[in-house]
Amino acid sequence: MMQGIADFSKGLKRTTDSGRTFSERNNPMSALQSCLTIDDLKRLARRRVPKMFFDYADSGSWTESTYRANESDFQKILLRQRVAVNMEGRSLKTEMLGETIAMPVAIAPTGLTGMQSPDGEIKAAKAAEKFGVPFTLSTMSICSIEDIAENTSKPFWFQLYVMRDRGFIERLIDRAKAAKCSALVLTMDLQILGQRHKDLRNGLSAPPKFTPKHIWQMATRPAWAFGMLGTQRRTFRNLVGHVDNLADLSSLSAWTGSQFDPTLSWSDVAWVKERFGGKVIVKGVLDADDARLAVANGADGIIVSNHGGRQLDGAPSSIQVLPEIVAAVGGKTEIYLDGGIRSGQDVLKAVALGAKATFIGRAFLYGLGAGGEAGVTRSLEIIQKELDITMALCGERDIKNIGAHTIYRNGLVGN
Repeated sequence: MMQGIADFSKGLKRTTDSGRTFSERNNPMSALQSCLTIDDLKRLARRRVPKMFFDYADSGSWTESTYRANESDFQKILLRQRVAVNMEGRSLKTEMLGETIAMPVAIAPTGLTGMQSPDGEIKAAKAAEKFGVPFTLSTMSICSIEDIAENTSKPFWFQLYVMRDRGFIERLIDRAKAAKCSALVLTMDLQILGQRHKDLRNGLSAPPKFTPKHIWQMATRPAWAFGMLGTQRRTFRNLVGHVDNLADLSSLSAWTGSQFDPTLSWSDVAWVKERFGGKVIVKGVLDADDARLAVANGADGIIVSNHGGRQLDGAPSSIQVLPEIVAAVGGKTEIYLDGGIRSGQDVLKAVALGAKATFIGRAFLYGLGAGGEAGVTRSLEIIQKELDITMALCGERDIKNIGAHTIYRNGLVGN
């Protein structure tokens, strides 16, 4: 394991020795303020993040039809414009699990975030804390639970995969409790890994293998590579040192590949909740019947999600199924939406269709890749400004007043 890390450091040093004069031209701060949309951040991130890691964030499974629908289905929803109303004194504040937040947006759990930018999870957590929105750390993060706790001052959320090694999962839950995580996000839609063609073709790994293709990708992204030289966080730190019989990177890969549990059931929600002793949000619900089962088994919240289009290709978009899930369990638990959010208008549409709040994954990852912590802040600023202006033009001053009346002709997806 240590030899693999040492080889990674030496390889990065070789790839970047000739690129030091590039750092000034690649200063992320000089370009961030010119980014007006999430798409602007995406284009900047593509230039600054090695292809294998950018593709990991910006891809779906199989044909990627569900990945594309997550975003495009928002465009089918029309907003009701109102005029000659008082637009002063607007507020985007709302609550998630009883906590007041700056706007109905939370940072979603995303794997390998620390490969979009060195120490990426720490940077994103700091940006979220300063902005006043929740941050959720993934089980498959590069920075560990303890890393985030040491670098933030407020409780964060932790996303949990239930794996075959239940002893490890018990210890993981206990570590989340010790770090004072205020909620667990239990992901239910990754019992079997969906096939993601880009990752397979890129030979994705963390740390990356030093093949000629990977060396070239890093050599052409020297600012990223310099940053990686300055950190020891380059592999899955929630796992390394915490899993029995993990000796090196090859055994880590084999372990993770075999650990997603196809026997996961609704009874595991109660088991996790009892072990954690706090609030548990169920992520990955895309069906009204599953939403009812989540509520029946004690979910404190539901995240309507298709895993960003990375699991069942051909499943409906998250926004398309949101209204029926709200109709099935609305009022019995808090309902959030994850998937396809690229603007403040998307957030408002999701809230209008019944979501208490939304989660952003790719939107903040693009910002992180474009400019680290400042880039994540920029992504939140862009969404906040769009949300505020859109709400005003819809004739509302308080996000809590947004509802079905905000949608033009009840323009639900598919109508």
